[in-house]
Amino acid sequence: MSLLIVGSVAFDALETPFGKTGKILGGAGTFIALSTSYFCLKPNVISVVGGDFPKEYFDILEKRNIDISGIQIKKDEKTFFWYGKYHTNMNVRDTLITELNVLENFKPEIPASYQDTDFLILGNLSPVVQREVIEGLKKRPKLIAMDTMNFWMDIMWDELMKTISMVDILVINDDEARQMSREHSLVKASEKILKMGPKYLIIKKGEHGALLFGENKIFSTAALPMAEVFDPTGAGDTFLGGFMGHLSKQKDINFENMKSSVVMASVMASFCVEKFGTKKLENLEKNEIENRITKFKDLTHFKM
Repeated sequence: MSLLIVGSVAFDALETPFGKTGKILGGAGTFIALSTSYFCLKPNVISVVGGDFPKEYFDILEKRNIDISGIQIKKDEKTFFWYGKYHTNMNVRDTLITELNVLENFKPEIPASYQDTDFLILGNLSPVVQREVIEGLKKRPKLIAMDTMNFWMDIMWDELMKTISMVDILVINDDEARQMSREHSLVKASEKILKMGPKYLIIKKGEHGALLFGENKIFSTAALPMAEVFDPTGAGDTFLGGFMGHLSKQKDINFENMKSSVVMASVMASFCVEKFGTKKLENLEKNEIENRITKFKDLTHFKM
């Protein structure tokens, strides 16, 4: 099964109660790709970077067997850069610097080898760019999943609605679901959002888990309680990558398989928060993932 990811490959700089970094590898596309690489033989990535993007970061992606031939390099421009500071409550952060750089005029180019993709993941980008990728594929993938955020709701509502109507799965957090639907209840919010076009909706609730809606069903899963959350940057993207990576390995796309994929998504996200940036996701061992799945089962299993 071929899997295509569209999202930012970027620089992050971070401050948390546990420390501070300079510019490190980041971007939604990066976290998604690293997460999917533990399930998919060779995920493909479409993105853009500047001439300042170091070879060692490309090496990190290629080491995980990620195809980077779809990443444009604008030699005379700079890579997208985000600098954020997290507070003691790691759910709260301040954006200190955002430099769009190469992303400001990004036009996705789809290599011929990517055209026959089965699964498409649209990371958090302009809904116009996301739609251009869908329309640029000669054959519709079996499944299209999309992430978005409040920013696009504020400035590109009509464009966002057009793109959402074209996807199968929308993945957003609880604040975004409430803003999009204008409903406080997440159940009521899901009813409104599903009428906008997607067949399924996943609402991430951070340390409180996630909700899956679709086929007139609801599934709720916890998040794995962590002793320390070192850096939550990219956890939502890692969740999306884990979900789609695991789902791409299943024989059928249905609600039952999506339930297990949501659990796997939470497992992968739990690794992401343990170190700064992508460090923990770069070298996971199979037994680490299996052990964490066991912990998750123990956490949620009970008898009556």
